[in-house]
Amino acid sequence: MNAPTLPPAAPRRPAEPLWLEWLTLCGGLAFCTWLLGVRGVWALLLGADPTGLTLIIIAVFLCSTLWCGQRSRELQRQRLLLAQPLQARIGERNWAADYEAALRCDAGTAADLLLELSHGPHGTAWWVNGIQLKLGLLGKVIGFSMLALTIGRMQSFDPAQSQELLRSLTAGLGVALLTTMVGLVGNILLGLQLTRLDRFADALVADIQRTALPLVQGEPWRPSARPAGADPV
Repeated sequence: MNAPTLPPAAPRRPAEPLWLEWLTLCGGLAFCTWLLGVRGVWALLLGADPTGLTLIIIAVFLCSTLWCGQRSRELQRQRLLLAQPLQARIGERNWAADYEAALRCDAGTAADLLLELSHGPHGTAWWVNGIQLKLGLLGKVIGFSMLALTIGRMQSFDPAQSQELLRSLTAGLGVALLTTMVGLVGNILLGLQLTRLDRFADALVADIQRTALPLVQGEPWRPSARPAGADPV
């Protein structure tokens, strides 16, 4: 009986400039940050939020963006290592070598190992991305609570105190709206970066598995492992 034949390996796609894409995004964000500072938007945001939630959201977004830069650099490094000949990769610590070593022992474990290396850290990053949105909603709740407490303390309407009353009411409303807006913007921008990292990691996993197909002897070819949580076809 003839051994099952493996499908021919598809030509390797050229390495995408993921690191340069992140640097371009950071350049755009830096320009927007400078422009908002010149317009006085940052002073308005930080001064109108006595709770400090706006500053916390900005700090979370900044740290997460720096992590995305480090992750994009690592993913591109692994992609460049895969594109090199096998002799040039000897002695290098790379995911393809770990996958090929595990594949000789257990194909199922090798797939799990590769998915953990390529996508594992992204789960925590997506959780942090959701934290930004939740902090914005928390600021909204606090702002409306301040607004409700101010109205609840009103015994009677005194026209002489209307200016002070309006200032107290707008303070709570400003906290509610500004923190929600900052949380939404941070969630969108970080989600854009994480989605790009996930797609690049998906392509990298497919290329690594395609490269290692000749190591599977006596077994029919199987498609790449489906990421956890995906619906079966």
